[in-house]
Amino acid sequence: MRQCELVSIARSSHYHTGKGESAFNLQLMRLIDEQFLYTPWYGSRQMACYLRRQGFHVGRKRIRRLMRKMGLSIYQEPKTSKAHAAHQIFPYLLRHVQIDRPNHVWCSDLTYIRMHRGFLYLVAIMDWATRTVLSWRLSNTLDSDFCTEALEEALAKYGSPEIFNTDQGSQFTSEDFTRVLKRAGIRISMDGKGRWMDNVFIERLWRSLKYECVYLHDFHDGHQARQIIGEWLRYYNEDRPHSSLSDDRTPMEEYTRRRAA
Repeated sequence: MRQCELVSIARSSHYHTGKGESAFNLQLMRLIDEQFLYTPWYGSRQMACYLRRQGFHVGRKRIRRLMRKMGLSIYQEPKTSKAHAAHQIFPYLLRHVQIDRPNHVWCSDLTYIRMHRGFLYLVAIMDWATRTVLSWRLSNTLDSDFCTEALEEALAKYGSPEIFNTDQGSQFTSEDFTRVLKRAGIRISMDGKGRWMDNVFIERLWRSLKYECVYLHDFHDGHQARQIIGEWLRYYNEDRPHSSLSDDRTPMEEYTRRRAA
């Protein structure tokens, strides 16, 4: 948009608070988000059934619409973004691969961030072996621009991985995103359809982020969300010992140590 061009910022950095949903629907969206972290295979039918068992009188049609608006799959494909029929899908390259060094494999995913009124989308780029978050971006749309910006930042700061793994969402299969990977000589890997476990480490990051940060705040706008989420991600990288790493190291400590070795 023209305002962004005048101040030289990316369009995906211009945030606005989503409007239009009732307080009841926003409550449902938060409950859907929380349950999806535990049962990412739920479609709209199972999610509506779960909510009715919690005492909410809702139909599948409403839940389908809300899940679609949140970017969650509604057809037993637990992906935050949908595939694009015209985009190339790449094979999964990580089966039986031992990933034990930094910059061997990076991965990326999207998640929904609840706001006081509305929602945003968060993308992160992670080093698989050390669980380090290398870059991230927030956006109020599911366009591919903010994902490509996060990728370019990670490459500029940390070099190139051998393999980059994502789901089959349209943001990651887009020509802009895959062009950056191909230009850097990176092999592209994508999860099998409906196989959320193929990218399980970043799914675990989302769970920690939601329960340790997002659910504890009522974000009023994108600037506040960006500041608080940024503070938590810095804490996650630099101060929070990771259970998968030896000697109580943090992800960034492990990444730095193993790259220097």
